[in-house]
Amino acid sequence: MIASQESRCPEDASPGSRGTRVGTESLTRDPVGPGHGSPSVATAAQGAPADTKGTTMSDTLSTTPARARTDAAGTDRTTASPRGISQRQVRRLGFALTAGTLAWATSIFAVGTNATTDAAQRFGDLTGLMFQLGVFALLTIQLRTSATGVSRKARAMIRVEFVLLFLASVWSLLHGVLPAANKDMGLVMALDAFWPLSMLGMFVIAVKLAFAGRWKGALRFWPLVAESWAVVTVPSFLIFGDGLSRWVGGIHLLVGYATLGILLARRPELTGAAER
Repeated sequence: MIASQESRCPEDASPGSRGTRVGTESLTRDPVGPGHGSPSVATAAQGAPADTKGTTMSDTLSTTPARARTDAAGTDRTTASPRGISQRQVRRLGFALTAGTLAWATSIFAVGTNATTDAAQRFGDLTGLMFQLGVFALLTIQLRTSATGVSRKARAMIRVEFVLLFLASVWSLLHGVLPAANKDMGLVMALDAFWPLSMLGMFVIAVKLAFAGRWKGALRFWPLVAESWAVVTVPSFLIFGDGLSRWVGGIHLLVGYATLGILLARRPELTGAAER
């Protein structure tokens, strides 16, 4: 019984079991008689072969370091870690979006989206540039809060929009400051195409943001309202002309982008921004 218990003992599977075997074998060579030992010692000596089997198993054991998990958060190479943004920064960028939107809405109400005089065109171009700077502020919040998702593709779509909006902003600047004879150069006219493309890109981002669900409350769906400006205003201009579309475009800016900026300024925690 003692031998059986010792062979199941955890120490038999450890490196120290070899020493136990040697000591046991020495006991079998010593005479066991009256006054020299007890029957239990002799029994333990007879159980040595069973112990030898346990020792042989321990000799085959090896230690292998645990492999690092690759499915844990932060180890997926297909995801990029956002830089992060504070709620105070979100507030400031939200106010910038509202300010730029109000500037361009004022221009649309005053001279429309298809001004005919040179001064009115420049006014519309430069206030449009102020609006675009406000949209850059919005994109910064969306990128640094991973509003469209944490995958590389979700974040890449915002970076692509940065490029489209930058090219559209270059057009607004050049068309607003260049002499009248140079405003319609081939390069300037080519950049004009990025105005509607950048607005359509914002609409795609708004759809992705709503499905991603990383922004909460009203901020999850209000970008979809704001960034549908091109989808609503351009068809109204084509159908009804500048007379009605200026009111559609101006009011849509106030309801959409201007309100979105206020929501960002008042409820920045809905974007997941840090409290620092």
